[in-house]
Amino acid sequence: MKKVILIAIPLLVLGGCATARRPAAMTALAPMGSSTAQGTVHLQELKDGGVEVKVDLTGVPPGVHGFHVHEFGNCADNGNAAGGHFNPTSMPHSSPDAASHHAGDFGNVTAGANGEVHTSFITRSITVSPGQNSAIGKAIILHANPDDLVTQPTGNAGGRIACGVVSLQEMGPR
Repeated sequence: MKKVILIAIPLLVLGGCATARRPAAMTALAPMGSSTAQGTVHLQELKDGGVEVKVDLTGVPPGVHGFHVHEFGNCADNGNAAGGHFNPTSMPHSSPDAASHHAGDFGNVTAGANGEVHTSFITRSITVSPGQNSAIGKAIILHANPDDLVTQPTGNAGGRIACGVVSLQEMGPR
């Protein structure tokens, strides 16, 4: 009987340590690039179900640019192979804060006079974790023009000046 107790105690202690560890944060990265614009877009799923999107780009023409998740993770043909906006629920194109909009409608970002974009925002339209609205394997596109948030289905945002494919990133316990 003593042998069973001696084996059971270390197993209980190890089991207790394993449950104290928190799960890894769900994060993703899209390395953005073109002949001029470079940078990264980080996506981190938050405990409340939102996703924090952090955008850091350089070499971008100064001004306002449409910024979207597109349906295919393919940046060939200057980003045209990425297809249209990611829209798994068949909603109309609109502002990211409108009641109905594409999951990939991120609106606009602004590059300063130095050609840099450094911004972050929270969205509830996409996820990093698996599911219908997961951005994993999709492309993020920076457009040449501002998104007018009205024109269907593209927002009249013009050509694609930078593209990156979203991939899951492994992070340790938090």
